Amino acid sequence: MIVTIDGPAGVGKSTVGRLLAERLRIAFLDTGALYRAVALAAQWAGLDPRDQAVVEAWLTRIDLEVSLRGGRFAVLLEGREVEPFIRNEQIGSLASQFSALAPVRRFLLETQQNAARLGDLVAEGRDMGTVVFPRAEAKFFLTATDQARAHRRWLQLREQGQEADEAAVLAELRQRDQRDESRALSPCVPAPDAV
Repeated sequence: MIVTIDGPAGVGKSTVGRLLAERLRIAFLDTGALYRAVALAAQWAGLDPRDQAVVEAWLTRIDLEVSLRGGRFAVLLEGREVEPFIRNEQIGSLASQFSALAPVRRFLLETQQNAARLGDLVAEGRDMGTVVFPRAEAKFFLTATDQARAHRRWLQLREQGQEADEAAVLAELRQRDQRDESRALSPCVPAPDAV
């Protein structure tokens, strides 16, 4: 069984997805973590998302995988789990820029679909129900106002000990929404059969 949860940044997809996967006793795939890991690796390599040809060539050398660990998929970059390094606004913004690139989306599509071969899962993201798992048994699309999402994100950053200005978080979130909703490839839109 595959359940998809799509929606814009900061709406609570990961929180809902984790809770649902736990309740159903199936694995949880945080696809945002995959895009954030690519952004982190690209930052380490000094890549510019505007240079698509360089990014495409670089993707052939990146060592990124997902590993099923204790009911969740861990994202490994060069064999190391990257979770502590990808949960900040800088990497989130960079991930949004890289996620608009066709080579990055193609690179991660196979990784995401391969995760489903390991068993039942709940997958969250922007295009899980429309592109990655169009035949999922259940599809959901979460929404909330941009102010509510920015406030939620601001609280998360404060809990992590990061300094953040809520107005700046809102402005960045609106930029990400614009990129995610207007990109030609896999825009963040509800699947026709999503609840």
